[in-house]
Amino acid sequence: MKPWVVLDRAPIPGGGELTLSQRARDFAIRVGRDELMNSMSHGSEDALARLAFAHLGPRPQRQVLIGGLGMGFTLAAALRDAAADDHLTVAELMPAVVAWNRGPLAHLAGNPLADPRVSVHTGDVAELLRTKPNTYDLILLDVDNGPSALTTSANHWLYGSAGLAATFAALSVGGVLAIWSAGHDQAFTKRLRATGFQVDLAEARAHGTRGSRFVIWLAVRPGRPSPPRRARH
Repeated sequence: MKPWVVLDRAPIPGGGELTLSQRARDFAIRVGRDELMNSMSHGSEDALARLAFAHLGPRPQRQVLIGGLGMGFTLAAALRDAAADDHLTVAELMPAVVAWNRGPLAHLAGNPLADPRVSVHTGDVAELLRTKPNTYDLILLDVDNGPSALTTSANHWLYGSAGLAATFAALSVGGVLAIWSAGHDQAFTKRLRATGFQVDLAEARAHGTRGSRFVIWLAVRPGRPSPPRRARH
């Protein structure tokens, strides 16, 4: 078997290093020795978007926020379910990851960053959650390894009580928060409910119907949705 070849490296804010590696047609992003994602295993990322859109249902001009670009698979799956008048913002902390998705990784998910419905926020998704109240109909978080926050300790805020309160406020009434995680976390489920969310859990496999099992939280901000938005001009 051919060895992995490191294509690029990028420092992680707060310490550590992210690497992009390739072996034949397979790509991997790692932090240290831990593999964060692999281009051959994205069934759970696809499911994150699919389940989130199904949980929300139809609305006009949906505003969607995706925290974490990864290899673009979650964004690509969201675009498949998004309507022509939806707008998707993807927030990615690492500029290198955005560059990789416009370069060597672009073909993997069909170059979703080129879709005109997409805009990129190169920075912490927390910045948008803190400053955009009642904005998003759908928030998808695929940041780090989930509540365990493997990559950087700064991600603990996102999954803590303060981060969840900011996320709750950033959602429109009736909006949905969908969160990917490498495993179950009962304490996190309790935090979601304590914040005011109505919570369901689902499992997704790495390869659709096989492979490792991952967890997806589907949390709704209760209440009746606002009236339809006026058409854009």
